[in-house]
Amino acid sequence: MQLSQYIINDIKPLSILSELSELKLFFNELTYSHIPIQNDDHQYLGCLSETDVHCFETDKTVKDCAFAIEGFHVRDTTNWLDVLEAFAQNYSNIMPVLDKNNNYLGYYELNDIINLFNDTPFFSEAGAIIVIEKGTNDYSFSEITQIVESNDAKLYGIFISNMTSEMAQITIKIGHSGLNDVIQTLRRYSYKIVSGHEEDTYIENLKERSDYLNKYLNM
Repeated sequence: MQLSQYIINDIKPLSILSELSELKLFFNELTYSHIPIQNDDHQYLGCLSETDVHCFETDKTVKDCAFAIEGFHVRDTTNWLDVLEAFAQNYSNIMPVLDKNNNYLGYYELNDIINLFNDTPFFSEAGAIIVIEKGTNDYSFSEITQIVESNDAKLYGIFISNMTSEMAQITIKIGHSGLNDVIQTLRRYSYKIVSGHEEDTYIENLKERSDYLNKYLNM
């Protein structure tokens, strides 16, 4: 997926000699979390965050607080998933883009990259979401994929949605066909089903047995 069409270059990096009053005015007028900074030779140095800028005295220059500049960026060849990861790691809604020679080309906006994610089959195709859990050292993507496909279900996406030192939570999207069979097979392979599903016959059977037991005990 080519991202070059999403590069925006209406904001040029501010000089390291710029006064912080200029940056504060910028942040007051726009909704960006960061602003790109360049040195005297017009080379990209990194970004200053709005939070940091408002912590410094207005009569200072960017050079006076250069230690707060964050050097994050992506390349114009970086794939969109890595770009999205860079946004998340740096808590930013603007991501500077450099070419292979470290020339500043512009920036990506977070919303544009998220919209690309929304266009993937994981979100755009009709289907069912299954959230499962298993030990961090016990789960297997290949096993999960095999379970889905062996039940004639179509797999639209799978990713780790949460992880601790002991447990991994995995989110799967499949087509509606074969949902119950997939759920039951996952249980047989010791995956805990975290999400609730109307077609889950296992839960329905448990309810029926529970109702029967209650009637028996109340006789």
